[in-house]
Amino acid sequence: MRRTTILLTACLLLAGTAVGCSKPYDEKAKDCATALTEQTGGNPADKPTVSEAKERTDALDKTLAAMVRTGYERIAKDAADTVENKTKEAGKTRPGACEPLSDDDYTDLLMAKTIDGLGWTGDGGQFDRLKMLDGLRN
Repeated sequence: MRRTTILLTACLLLAGTAVGCSKPYDEKAKDCATALTEQTGGNPADKPTVSEAKERTDALDKTLAAMVRTGYERIAKDAADTVENKTKEAGKTRPGACEPLSDDDYTDLLMAKTIDGLGWTGDGGQFDRLKMLDGLRN
């Protein structure tokens, strides 16, 4: 019995040490965002967490949906095509720093960094509809 308790305690200590040494998920996401900077042409200082990346991509989706509802289908399609083409190009090779992330989280980060690389974000990294429209005009 005593031997089992000692082994169990040792295993728990080792497991706790292993968990303590790993990076938090948000830090892994920021490392991935840094690795995606070169591929997307984004700002090196733009290192969104997964939740921030999801907010950015959701804002783009909502903007495009609103544009379609209000009769601006062509502009919405141009924006969607621009993001899709740039994301496909940038996402051909998944950087090693992005491997710990789930496929969905990686896709959100890739999209967020692509939106930034297109110049469609404001100072705080949020999606900016007016910058998107300006970018599509050029």
